[in-house]
Amino acid sequence: MSFPLLTATAVLPAIGAIATAAVPAAQRTVAKWLALLVSLGTLALAITVLVRFDPDGERYQLTESHAWIADFGVRYELGVDGIAVALIALTALLIPFIVLAGWHDADPLETGSRRWRPTQGFFALILAVEAMVILSFEATDVFLFYIFFEAMLIPMYFLIGGFGDRAHEHGEKVASTQRSYAAVKFLLYNLVGGLIMLAAVIGLYVVAGNFSLTEIAEARANGSLDMATNTERWLFLGFFFAFAVKAPLWPLHTWLPNAMQEATAPVAVLITAVVDKVGTFAMLRFCLQLFPEASKWATPAILVLALISIVYGALLAVGQRDMKRLIAYASISHFGFIIMGIFAMTSQGQSGATLYMVNHGISTAALMLVAGFLISRRGSRLIADYGGVQKVAPVLAGTFLIGGLATLSLPGLAPFVSEFLVLVGTFTRYPVVGIIATFGIVLAALYTLVLYQRTMTGPVKPEVSAMPDLRVRELVVVAPLVVLLIFLGVYPKPVTDIVNPAVKQTMSDVQKKDPQPEVEAAK
Repeated sequence: MSFPLLTATAVLPAIGAIATAAVPAAQRTVAKWLALLVSLGTLALAITVLVRFDPDGERYQLTESHAWIADFGVRYELGVDGIAVALIALTALLIPFIVLAGWHDADPLETGSRRWRPTQGFFALILAVEAMVILSFEATDVFLFYIFFEAMLIPMYFLIGGFGDRAHEHGEKVASTQRSYAAVKFLLYNLVGGLIMLAAVIGLYVVAGNFSLTEIAEARANGSLDMATNTERWLFLGFFFAFAVKAPLWPLHTWLPNAMQEATAPVAVLITAVVDKVGTFAMLRFCLQLFPEASKWATPAILVLALISIVYGALLAVGQRDMKRLIAYASISHFGFIIMGIFAMTSQGQSGATLYMVNHGISTAALMLVAGFLISRRGSRLIADYGGVQKVAPVLAGTFLIGGLATLSLPGLAPFVSEFLVLVGTFTRYPVVGIIATFGIVLAALYTLVLYQRTMTGPVKPEVSAMPDLRVRELVVVAPLVVLLIFLGVYPKPVTDIVNPAVKQTMSDVQKKDPQPEVEAAK
């Protein structure tokens, strides 16, 4: 039997989470180093998956299949295509930076009502989320996917509610209340979406007789499984609703700003750069592959919702006073671009959407983590409390600027390529949608540059006059992300080569071909 590489990639962080949680309370430093080493080991396994994956080979590779609940047709089935491989690599890459960035976020508190923060639990929960996200990307059994899609909510709930941001202008009591509110809101929104999806999963089993993604898709393709139109549409809506909550898509997005505001910066990155990607990934893997006709039927409405997300998220980002809420609304706008690219039903749009998932993860991590370093120094999330930072902490200001420019998709940085592909792919089939979506780019430039101008330029405020620049640990976190933003901005081919074959297969699932350009015949 060949080595179960996909299982190992998910099991290692799961075992690491248990081991980290079991470290004695007094050995906080040991727990931190153990979590970091486990995350690096997981990254090594993810790189092995990346190296062993053949973009021109079978659609699902490194597959594993074992009987699990045989009476109900549930199997432990894993397999990865190019899209899953790219997102597994993104997840495994970001977790070590999240661990390093949150090195002191769960240290004991010396003052206030919460004098002790279980450091071991903080890092164990991060590793647990990593394990569940990776398994979600790997699962090709619908029921197995659903289990981990829902299970990741529990550790995320405790990370948001139990380890919130210490920077709060109204004191610890109010901060604790708001953290609890944000955590409960996150949990309820996603649980409702998950329960609706569960009903759709059961309905799919009734119709198909099993939960295997590959078997159901093959049966749909060869005509041996013929769903009634209304049945397919209802099942599609059940799946899509859950994924739209996770994504998050307007109007199901309202949990995200609260969660990102109250969470620590590393946990905020975990939410939007890692966990939320499961929603958009699942739209490609499950909605389009299992319900191709319903996906085409719902496309006009979904494109309208994506457009609203793009413009609405960007407009609200412009008016934010809280730095972390601004980044949260910017992410809602970016997820609108991703979903628009997926449902544009063109190879450029879907390639751009997949590339956008990767690039958004890197750019948001860079911007949010630097913002977290800034907030930890000043003790405030409010933009108005800053000014002139670039004069006292130029490296911090410089990396903040690069993260911001990546957020607005400046040419030469990674998100530009993906956003350009999404817009081109959308415009070729839905020109009006593509034109309206470009307003999101203009608004992105506005909220990013205004944020930088208000925090980093101008006179130095007394409260930031003694602010230290980035330390070595913080530079180790930020510098690789900046390098990746530049590298993928000028040379995205390594990622596109992996995802393009999977995108072509997805286009084949929905029986869509790229529109041919209209060229006027020469006279």
